[in-house]
Amino acid sequence: MGYSHDGYKAVAYFVNWAIYARNHNPWDIPAEKLTHVLYSFADNQPDGTVILTDSWSDVEKHNPGDSWNDTGNNIYGCLKQFFLLKKRNRNLKVLLSIGGWTYAHESKHFDAPASTAAGRQKFADSCVQLIKDVGFDGIDVDWEYPSSPAQGEQFVQLLQAIRSAMDAYAATLPSNPKFDLTIAAPAGKQNYQYLPLQEIANVVDFINLMAYDYSGSWDSCAGHQANIYHDPSGCTPFSSSAAVSDYIAGGVPASKLVLGMPLYGRAFTNTDGPGKNFSGVGDGSWENGIWDYKVLPKPGAQEFEDDNFGASWSYDPTARTMVSYDTVGMAVKKAAWIKDQGLGGAMWWETSGDRNDTGSIIQNVVLALGGQDGSKLAKQNNNLEYPDSKYDNIRTGCQGQ
Repeated sequence: MGYSHDGYKAVAYFVNWAIYARNHNPWDIPAEKLTHVLYSFADNQPDGTVILTDSWSDVEKHNPGDSWNDTGNNIYGCLKQFFLLKKRNRNLKVLLSIGGWTYAHESKHFDAPASTAAGRQKFADSCVQLIKDVGFDGIDVDWEYPSSPAQGEQFVQLLQAIRSAMDAYAATLPSNPKFDLTIAAPAGKQNYQYLPLQEIANVVDFINLMAYDYSGSWDSCAGHQANIYHDPSGCTPFSSSAAVSDYIAGGVPASKLVLGMPLYGRAFTNTDGPGKNFSGVGDGSWENGIWDYKVLPKPGAQEFEDDNFGASWSYDPTARTMVSYDTVGMAVKKAAWIKDQGLGGAMWWETSGDRNDTGSIIQNVVLALGGQDGSKLAKQNNNLEYPDSKYDNIRTGCQGQ
């Protein structure tokens, strides 16, 4: 199919807890290479009101370059830093991502407000209030996952409410900016079977397919967590090609599908490798069994790639440990697959796991998609005009910074 749309998206999640133990800050991301950052995660109250979740990280922490002598009510924290990055790269849009595994899946915070018109309106209006105040370029909704046809339809109605509220606010601004609306979407049929895909595609700008976590500690054999094609070992029933095919068949234009990639690896211990039994997952960078890509392969492990089903991994025969993750080589092959399928681009979870050298997965994939000059990336200016912000420095566009 080849290159057939308005340019590739390069989308990365940034998590607001990364500033702590990970010591990963907004200025550490390859902001000049990205079209979208999804700032994670906001939550919502039972009535639907969307709220930021870490006031210190989000809006309070004074970072290098921040003055302690400012007058008025000013924003600091990560969100001021992202505003400054937007000034440097006018093609970088910063969206607020709401939900995620903890808030939407474990705590089911979307369920009640999404089920009523009043809850959906409160959700949408509070999204716009955060856009006005903080300087976001749109909203990303990460509902993991609507679990019935009724919830699937409520998801559409929630997205429609957000879209209407954002468009109405944009129309009040002199430049009438384009605020983006996106979702994170599952790659497993047991979860996307309840999504009215065509209706969703009609409302959102693009869909970030969570094309990872296909295999892990919950399985009986060591599998691949982000394979493109069917895994012949039978370890996982999931593949990116199957999910993409189903989404397209369900009415989603290929150009609105953005392929997610992991910046971490999933480990399997006491195993002879892919498709074999394992016992345990060992330790990890921040949680057991999950290693940041930037520390892989571990010493003593050798990397492997299998083009037949589009997967890469490392294996240490002495430690009998396999780790499933994208190597640079496999990530670049995924970029070629994105082009071949006419998909909308690439997404990563999440920026703190990447390397900041020539081994950066984000930078290698963006080069493969966008070209040396980035001319094949999607082009859409961000918005720097927030005259209604409660923060003085956002209202004035962080002048002089």
